[in-house]
Amino acid sequence: MELTLEKFEEACEVVKKVTMETKLVYSDYFSAQTGNRVYLKPENMQFTGAYKLRGAYYKMSTLSEEERQKGLITASAGNHAQGVAYAAKCYNVKATIVMPTTTPLIKVNRTKGYGAEVILYGDVYDEACTYACQLAEEKGYTFVHPFDDLDVATGQGTIAMEIIKELPLVDYILVPIGGGGLATGVSTLAKLLNPKIQVIGVEPAGANCMQASVKAGKVMTLDSVNTIADGTAVKTPGTKIFPYISRNLDDIITVEDEELVVAFLDMVENHKMIVENSGLLTVAALKHLDIRNKKVVSILSGGNMDVITMSSVVQQGLVLRDRIFSVSVLLPDKPGELSRVSEVIAKQSGNVIKLEHNQFVSINRNAAVELRITMEAYGTEHKNQIIQALEESGYKPRVVRASI
Repeated sequence: MELTLEKFEEACEVVKKVTMETKLVYSDYFSAQTGNRVYLKPENMQFTGAYKLRGAYYKMSTLSEEERQKGLITASAGNHAQGVAYAAKCYNVKATIVMPTTTPLIKVNRTKGYGAEVILYGDVYDEACTYACQLAEEKGYTFVHPFDDLDVATGQGTIAMEIIKELPLVDYILVPIGGGGLATGVSTLAKLLNPKIQVIGVEPAGANCMQASVKAGKVMTLDSVNTIADGTAVKTPGTKIFPYISRNLDDIITVEDEELVVAFLDMVENHKMIVENSGLLTVAALKHLDIRNKKVVSILSGGNMDVITMSSVVQQGLVLRDRIFSVSVLLPDKPGELSRVSEVIAKQSGNVIKLEHNQFVSINRNAAVELRITMEAYGTEHKNQIIQALEESGYKPRVVRASI
């Protein structure tokens, strides 16, 4: 099979049966930050919470009745799992999903909710995939690969058709990369429709298997992956789709996990959207583009994030933005000292959220006890004002790791 315009057109009609319309959202905030006209493609708003339903459902439509009735099996970190489970439910066939043990609970429960059998195996996607292939061989299931399948990639590529129909003069499309299925579909269709469109792939720095492969000119396997972007934590990209990536992707950017944390905060505060870490790759990458006055679309690939992870990311984002910080000061162990420090902070509009008083930091308690103060600020400038006020009041504040 070849990825052709006719196949993409067919897939666009097929996926309309199960996808929601995700119109582009213009971002005043990111446009001002970057000097470009930035649009968001909110695939996090799909019924299953991610774009993966496109490829899974289109793949299902290409299978014979015999292949479907054997039962389906796949491996996934979560979003493809839900896509296959939902597609199987639509066709009334059995689905078995192997997911890494590290998969967020929300993805596991939602996959089960669509009627699929879930097996948790391995620490990363690649280990789960190996086990899923083993089960497919043992039990005769039809294996649906999450990214190294041209039918699946064709289904994912329907996103590009929608983007270009809505924004015909788009200059850049940013697309997340895990194994490469989404990037393959989007970049191939974009180039078929308009070769001038620049398609940039974005990977986590701790799981840059596609970048390493493109650089080597062949598919490479990373020794390990380490990223909070669980949906793109892949050691080995697809071999079938690699030639399309090599031909159609214009560049690959990598971003650090800390950038994803800050991007989550930006999305929540400025767009009131919940986007999972892998979906935030293209948002974090915006500041890495050395361009101005261009029309840029960031694909938000998914929004399936459990509340505990969400809470942790918000807290870390506030710390990284200096909206929450902690300082340590040494005080004489005398009545009134705590009140005096609080007054200094209050005059600077700092908001204390936690105090830790350690009387045993010194043998001579009269000389000094330690007070750790965790407080809210408006940002770096405000944080520095508070620290300066403490210094001018005779304290020697030391910034320490914030704990909330």
